[in-house]
Amino acid sequence: MNQTLFHLAFPVTDIAQAKAYYVDGLGCIPGRENPQALILNLYGHQLVAHLTKEPVTPQRTIYPRHFGLIFTQETDWEELLQQAQQKQLLFRELPKNRFVGSPLEHRTFFLEDPFYNLMEFKYYRHPEAIFGSYEYTQIGDRT
Repeated sequence: MNQTLFHLAFPVTDIAQAKAYYVDGLGCIPGRENPQALILNLYGHQLVAHLTKEPVTPQRTIYPRHFGLIFTQETDWEELLQQAQQKQLLFRELPKNRFVGSPLEHRTFFLEDPFYNLMEFKYYRHPEAIFGSYEYTQIGDRT
């Protein structure tokens, strides 16, 4: 079976701090590391934290830039939520249900790492809404 993996590179200003957050906090498995970068396994997908000397600044809202995962099992979403709460990770948006009662209904929360990178974690009640449900136009929250 050919499984395609997702890869995302993002900026950090401190590799050790990034490793502490993503490994100890979020539960990533660490991979190769050097003074300029750290590879992380996030649920089988490759994240790469790259050191930058450019200033990092917070986004005003959760849009337009964030990344994350869509869980296919609600229990997996709940386990990550509990871990984030136990590790006292910074929630940019607390857990909530969006589009309740519609085919687009999903549970979501946003985390913010120490470098202002935003991550969203979702679970859809109806899996067809992940890519389908074309008759609906709602995407995210109004800003």
